[in-house]
Amino acid sequence: MAEEELVIARVCDLYEKISKLDSLKPSNDVNMLFTHLVNMCIPSYPNLDISKLSDQVQQIRSNLIRLCGQAEGLLESHYSAILGSFQNPLNHLSLFPYFSNYLKLSQLEFTILTQHFNRVPTRVAFIGSGPLPLTSLVLATTHLTKTSFHNYDIDKSANDLAAKLVQSDPDMSSRMSFHTANILDVCGELEEFEVVFLAALVGMDMEEKVKVIDHLAKHMAPGATLMLRSAHGARAFLYPVVQPSDLRGFEVLSVFHPMDEVINSVVIARKFPDDHHDHDDVVVDDLQEQAAASSLATNLIVPNKCCCEQMRGTYNHLGQMKINNILEELAMEEHIA
Repeated sequence: MAEEELVIARVCDLYEKISKLDSLKPSNDVNMLFTHLVNMCIPSYPNLDISKLSDQVQQIRSNLIRLCGQAEGLLESHYSAILGSFQNPLNHLSLFPYFSNYLKLSQLEFTILTQHFNRVPTRVAFIGSGPLPLTSLVLATTHLTKTSFHNYDIDKSANDLAAKLVQSDPDMSSRMSFHTANILDVCGELEEFEVVFLAALVGMDMEEKVKVIDHLAKHMAPGATLMLRSAHGARAFLYPVVQPSDLRGFEVLSVFHPMDEVINSVVIARKFPDDHHDHDDVVVDDLQEQAAASSLATNLIVPNKCCCEQMRGTYNHLGQMKINNILEELAMEEHIA
């Protein structure tokens, strides 16, 4: 059996076990199964083409993404409640088992943003922030220390948990707000944001995802930046895949596929001006030129699995990656239809 066929068979077997669990709340069985699943999907399988899976496997993949989303939400709620019990929750974020991944993903997204956004944004929206809004928290405390963050989630209980994390911090509570709303009902205020982040699990199938993207294209300000998360290779069993062609109304600037423990791919796009009509002629910078011109090669390093302050110090130590290392990890869409 080919490696890709073996991976698909193992993922389907894990799906059968996960789907039979009585609960997806954190437990030894839940943690073990999802850890096995994630570890199975991390490696690069060059011959694995998600679009060519059988209808049966596609249905399993769709179901699995929803189960992963439910489990992720329950895991974040569990740890948000624990963190909220501390007097200063932000001092204990590293208790979350995947905090190092969020540190690295936030560093990656900030670095990509600075390549294409020539100033520090004053107002940022994060759609689908959830009960433990780690991306917003890391960006606000480490990278965008003067920026105001508006977090949107459809679940009020998630927002209540998230808000409790910042209420004891005067600076963060003044810059971090939480809005309970279906983003499809949010219109005029979307024009106020220079940058909008879209969480990977907002729209867990492509019909839902594209509906959200089209809504953002209609209501975001012309020239505003959209950053969203996708997946590549076997990681598409964990998260939805966003193709550049799904971003109608946006100019896709770059696509980055990590090859390490960071699961999500990162896509950055710019809202077309209102008078733009030719949305099909999108050009992405040549890989070599972009890598040579960017600060990505000096800013991206792998975090140590240690406490928050040690990780933060590691990120601030630049110059430990060369362009050739980045080129091995960076996969961009060279031709976008």
